[in-house]
Amino acid sequence: MVTTIASMIASGAQTEIMNPPGQAPSADRAATLMRQVADTGGGGGPGKFPDLAEKVGPAVIGVSSKAAPNSKTLPDQPLEFDTPDESPSKKGMPAPGGADQGKAPKTIEMITIGSGFFISPDGFAVTSSHIVEDDDTAEIRTNDGKTYTAKVVGTDSLSGLALIKVEGRNDFSYVKVADQPPRVGDWVLTAGNAFGLGGTVTAGIVSARERNIETGSAEDFIQIDASINKGDSGGPSFDARGEVIGVNGMIFSPSGGSVGVAFAIPADTVKAVIPQLKDKGIVTRGSIGARVQSVTPDLADSLGVNNVRGAIVASVQDNGPAAKAGLRSGDVITSLEGEPIKNANEFSRKIHAMAPGASIRLAMLRDRQENSLSVTLSQLPNQPKPPARIPR
Repeated sequence: MVTTIASMIASGAQTEIMNPPGQAPSADRAATLMRQVADTGGGGGPGKFPDLAEKVGPAVIGVSSKAAPNSKTLPDQPLEFDTPDESPSKKGMPAPGGADQGKAPKTIEMITIGSGFFISPDGFAVTSSHIVEDDDTAEIRTNDGKTYTAKVVGTDSLSGLALIKVEGRNDFSYVKVADQPPRVGDWVLTAGNAFGLGGTVTAGIVSARERNIETGSAEDFIQIDASINKGDSGGPSFDARGEVIGVNGMIFSPSGGSVGVAFAIPADTVKAVIPQLKDKGIVTRGSIGARVQSVTPDLADSLGVNNVRGAIVASVQDNGPAAKAGLRSGDVITSLEGEPIKNANEFSRKIHAMAPGASIRLAMLRDRQENSLSVTLSQLPNQPKPPARIPR
């Protein structure tokens, strides 16, 4: 049974432990050190940012891990960031023209850097999956300069999230994942390990919600205009109350630097994925066994229907759930369990949120005629996330 985020985080989910620099609390003092995390009562804004940064900063961490040499992202991928550093470790590499010239070069150790944040006092932390997916452990650095080894509990390439765990302490400062989505125009404060420099904050607003950037994921991202750079992936974006509204994941940058267009994985995705990673190490998703695409006005015209929204079936997997249920290429799915479908992204997201084995009812158009059928979902295979690209 999938647990909720509340069961994963300690009962005092809206509090954090604020420790004096360099001093660990004793057991009898722990309760007196519990303070609410940056609850400004809503509103907020630039005048509140110093207090907000001071209070959430102890929960934000730098994360680094070893990466496979062939995992380096090509420079023409304008959305991905926080790929292995351009300057890999050169331990054991021969100097040009030196005594080792002509010998096979030794293995280059690639290091991926990023950010993360604690979500419970016992050391569970969220980060980006691509930072830790090539190793079983990661090194984290807290804002007081201490380093720890963290175990990789689980990664999920589809959402871009990972869960890591530091053992041996139960008094880490931590932050709460927001229950409500932000509004467009809300203030946002981001925190992370920009360029590996350590704790860095930037500020901006929520520029857009439910942004579909065609990355191969079914997630709708939050777009923000705060400056996000290499090393910030996996770091949190906070609202004015100090709650995490998103996990920084991508930027749009033809030049490779911040241009004020960044994308964060929304909090509701974090709350759906992280408990499963904690319980099982993987995320289980439903699958219909078909590829779909959004119905555009041009597609609607070619089908001879007007004012139709939904997801058109592009192809059906042999012997998959859709094929067994009688779904065909060209069918237009207009609703799921009685709820209208706006586009293919929304449809895929809803299917993925359901459990394998669930039976669902679809309304559809076929040859301009309304129809319906039931589909029993299978399990979505774990698949690597394709490289993110958008036109430049």
